[in-house]
Amino acid sequence: MIPESAPFQLIPGAVESPVLLHVPHSSRAMPEQVRSGIVLDDGALETELDHITDSHTALLAALASEACTVSPWRFVNGLSRLVVDPERFPDDREEMLAAGMGAVYTRTTHREPLRPTGTDPEPLLDRYFHPYARAMTAAVDERLAATGRAVVIDVHSYPATALPYELHGTGPRPPVCLGTDGFHTPPGLLARAEAAFGGLFGTELNSPFPGTYVPLKHYGTDPRVGALMIEIRRDLYMTEPGGPAGPGLEALASALARLVDDLMDA
Repeated sequence: MIPESAPFQLIPGAVESPVLLHVPHSSRAMPEQVRSGIVLDDGALETELDHITDSHTALLAALASEACTVSPWRFVNGLSRLVVDPERFPDDREEMLAAGMGAVYTRTTHREPLRPTGTDPEPLLDRYFHPYARAMTAAVDERLAATGRAVVIDVHSYPATALPYELHGTGPRPPVCLGTDGFHTPPGLLARAEAAFGGLFGTELNSPFPGTYVPLKHYGTDPRVGALMIEIRRDLYMTEPGGPAGPGLEALASALARLVDDLMDA
């Protein structure tokens, strides 16, 4: 379990860096009072965490940061996305509501019950989602004030084989999926990511997961905020599901570091 006082962490980088590596789904931890509201037994919960957690992505971001010439900032979620998913819309705009996976999940990756029918999401949103969103907004505002721009790089992973919850699971599953936004992903940012990851691994756009994360304060209105989601297929760097990291992790961290360093000249 994780202390209530540390649900997320902003890890400082260089003052002059506009880059914020966002790691929202790397943790398996949840407070006991949240665990008590989940209907899975302990074994089933561990299996679900194996499938839903972007394992080792916090380590990937840390290794990349250490390799950068100018260190980026990192915002790391200390709680499992089964507590709340900070990257979902907290309302009816969220398409994953159709799979029972809005900001507060009610279904598992295999579409089985996760929480009781009729669970009220508001207490979890108030305690965990909204403070997280405010802190991420503040982190982006700080990069804008310090450098005049902010670049949010979302660090994710996804399984080699589609899981039943995926709404777009029939498309390509490339080594690296680059999720983009029509307003916040400028061509130069995308080109740099394709150069950093394409040569070694290969990339595709928005398949199987489209889009990227931008705080709602800036979403669709502030062109100074760039954003890109990097979804890494898990068989490149770990044993699925939920197993240890392998040697591919270091190569991916080096590619991410190249992208971050290149963004300093953008």
